[in-house]
Amino acid sequence: MGKQLIYTFEDDLKKRLKDPAFKKAWEESEPEYLIATKLIEKRLAKRLSQRELAKRLNTSQAVISRLETMQGNPTLSLLKRIAKILGVRLVFQLK
Repeated sequence: MGKQLIYTFEDDLKKRLKDPAFKKAWEESEPEYLIATKLIEKRLAKRLSQRELAKRLNTSQAVISRLETMQGNPTLSLLKRIAKILGVRLVFQLK
């Protein structure tokens, strides 16, 4: 068998960021992407389903789904509650 090439997300992103239109769109959506990926990562590490997390937050599973698919616009209050339930520290950074 021949060599199989591995093309990662990072490889694809690096290539796509050379396109100015894509780069602008990426930069505009990056905060939502970071929130979504960290939320998924931390929720799965705690072995919680979206439904279980939502129940602990006294909200709906749809709210969690929207956050994880970058469709939501969470309040600071909601993010703080999520961080508390997941046992993580909420950190914001402005550059």
